[in-house]
Amino acid sequence: MKLTTYVSVYLVLEKNGKFLLSKRKNTGYRDGWRSMVAGHLEEGEKAIDAMIRETREEANIQINREDLKVAHVMFRHEDRAYADIFLTCKKYSGELRNNEPNVCDGLEFFSLEEFPENTVEYVKTAIDYIKKGVAFSDDTL
Repeated sequence: MKLTTYVSVYLVLEKNGKFLLSKRKNTGYRDGWRSMVAGHLEEGEKAIDAMIRETREEANIQINREDLKVAHVMFRHEDRAYADIFLTCKKYSGELRNNEPNVCDGLEFFSLEEFPENTVEYVKTAIDYIKKGVAFSDDTL
């Protein structure tokens, strides 16, 4: 039987040596935990386009295709199989704002050394891999 895999994109947005994290709420999945601006690809959507869309929808900012770089791809299993694409970006335009207060309890920048303890584990793992220059991980959580 062929595996169904869900593809998600994550924004590793850096500003002044700090990285943007969101705080989840009312989602039913790790509410109260920190993650990143992220989302699933929609049918027929390209990963970069999904990241641009999710960033605008969630954080009210515009990022450009040429400023996004693939930093890490993670294949993992939880309740289902995921292929997570972590994209770094250092430039954006617009005013950063939480556009989804019903599912996000705020957006805040943190240094890598000060990531909150309640950061989702696989997000922490991906950041560690990115710092080490590891491009791919497969169920190493």
